[in-house]
Amino acid sequence: MSIETRNISKLFGKQRALDNINMSVGKGELVGFLGPNGAGKSTLMKIITGYLPADSGEVLVNNKKISAQDLEYKRDIGYLPEHNPLYPDLYIKEYLEMSAGFYGLNNAKKRVTEMIELTGLGIEQHKKIRALSKGYRQRVGLAQALIHDPSILILDEPTTGLDPNQLEEIRSLIREISREKTVILSSHIMQEVEAVCNRVIIINKGKLVADGGISEIKSGNLAQKQIVVAEFKEKVDKLQLLKIKGIQNVSRSENTWQLESETGIDIRPAVYDFAVKNNLTLLTLWQKQQNLENVFQQLTQNQN
Repeated sequence: MSIETRNISKLFGKQRALDNINMSVGKGELVGFLGPNGAGKSTLMKIITGYLPADSGEVLVNNKKISAQDLEYKRDIGYLPEHNPLYPDLYIKEYLEMSAGFYGLNNAKKRVTEMIELTGLGIEQHKKIRALSKGYRQRVGLAQALIHDPSILILDEPTTGLDPNQLEEIRSLIREISREKTVILSSHIMQEVEAVCNRVIIINKGKLVADGGISEIKSGNLAQKQIVVAEFKEKVDKLQLLKIKGIQNVSRSENTWQLESETGIDIRPAVYDFAVKNNLTLLTLWQKQQNLENVFQQLTQNQN
């Protein structure tokens, strides 16, 4: 196991930023870490990386319990925070060589060359950081996070503010890196996480509310509400459908009805029984796949 958190809680004054978070990320996983603003994502990432201490609970990295004062385990972690901390007056190579020096690397110049090649900084490597575009600054941040060859990479909003071309370039780079690293990727861009990651963890108001694979999301297994598509041969009235137990909302599209369930209810048996009791011919009955954005909204809106 690469990362495990056990009952992690954190208070800022009276505000509970994290409330007994238990999660684990295995070796080689590329996990999307999601939540609304203020959900506690950055706080948890800072605790894992040792930038913040937890008030209670423990973090294990590669099966070893860690503390904020433990410097050795940090060699296993590369961290790119949301606000990429760079030195704009340094040249790219200067900055990366300085970063390599923090870890006492013996082969610093060789490692810098490797990182410049990996992150596609070659054509910009002789520039000062202040002269770089946002996309290339993010590449420098990634190179810095990877300079010491960590087994775990934690990325907090790495694509914020990038244009579509830069976005795809950084996505491709993250995919490439994830072939050899365990990666936790925090992002507000649902399509990005759905396209890049193979698993998602969602927290809301400091609590873990979902943890599962992308395939589970698409099958609707992570969603709180089910969406079912039904088609009847005969004419059916909207009010009739709303009387079916468990159905919260209905809408019509041409000859089919889209039925939304109440939280945690499978409405398909009730819809079938409704058709039988009313001598209706049910032509279609299937559960609609949901995307990550639908699930995210269900799990994080109006939650107490």
